[in-house]
Amino acid sequence: MKWLVLLGLVALSECIVIIPITKMKTLQEVVLEEIKPKYFLEEQSYSLSQETTLDHKFSSHPLRKILNMAYVINITIGTPPQEFRVIIDTSSSDLWVSSIYCQSPSCCKHLRYNPKASSSFQSGDGKHINLRYGCGRIMGVLATDTVQIGRLIAKSQTLVLSMNQLSGALEHASYDGIMGLAQPSLAIHGTTPIFANLNKNGIIPEPVFAFFISSWPQKSSLLMLGGVDHAYHKGALKWVPVTQTHLWQIAVDRISMNKKVIACSGGCQAILDVGSSFLFGPTDRVRSIQRSINPSPLQNEQQLILCNSTMTLPPVIFTINGMDFPMSRKYYIQKVSKDICFITFNGGTEYISPSET
Repeated sequence: MKWLVLLGLVALSECIVIIPITKMKTLQEVVLEEIKPKYFLEEQSYSLSQETTLDHKFSSHPLRKILNMAYVINITIGTPPQEFRVIIDTSSSDLWVSSIYCQSPSCCKHLRYNPKASSSFQSGDGKHINLRYGCGRIMGVLATDTVQIGRLIAKSQTLVLSMNQLSGALEHASYDGIMGLAQPSLAIHGTTPIFANLNKNGIIPEPVFAFFISSWPQKSSLLMLGGVDHAYHKGALKWVPVTQTHLWQIAVDRISMNKKVIACSGGCQAILDVGSSFLFGPTDRVRSIQRSINPSPLQNEQQLILCNSTMTLPPVIFTINGMDFPMSRKYYIQKVSKDICFITFNGGTEYISPSET
């Protein structure tokens, strides 16, 4: 059974995807870099400079936090540009936004793309597209137009224009769409995702994207495209191979606490997802972690724990590719009320289909 580890933006202070430090650091001190397969590194001889000098095409873009649940970036679509707020999601590959084709009350709450107002709009084949997410689903049609992120311009970019009422959490969201950064094999009907488009057309200098996720008011969260700004991390960059070329899936050696393995003793698979705020896994393994953290649950609810009993909890350590990444209690314990806290490990991935991750 595969583990689905959603590295939560609630649970983490600063991260990209995986950069270990020369000595053990807490996760908030580690900036994690986007992972690439080992064969890619060997065959392409990719070498990212460890210096802070960056290619002029490199760019970083501010991210805005929404309810401690997700991060949003502003993009524009069309000519002249129409602005939208979209969630950054590494567990999907498609770009979609609300459009004037949708007249339901849920769509009217959002900024809606108007193809009639764009001279660079091109319609698709008219076939209806269904996109499913863990937080809801939309139906729409394919189209192409110019999409801009900061000064980066992706011409003839395929996107989905919503046509129906948004369902689930998407209906009440304070953003206008989702921009997927998973691998091209997940894109609908074999279309080209925006990051692949930027890379294919030489708009970015290197096929690398990275995140700096900050809970500090004096430091903005960032999406970096085309490289990594080394001012945002300590130590040398390290690479972890991707085990499947769909999602950003990696092998985890074990999960431990107090030098005792509490889950994944024989190794397991994990997915790195910046679009989620919890850590999910198969119910039986999550219960093992919860019992280790919380041997005396409140009201037989394994996730509920008295806040004052969490002060001495040790870190949960993820060992990945032989390297330890400790997550301190402040990133896996969240407050419900003054006295009641809950553990951000959740079960149930055995019931999630690949299209809903």
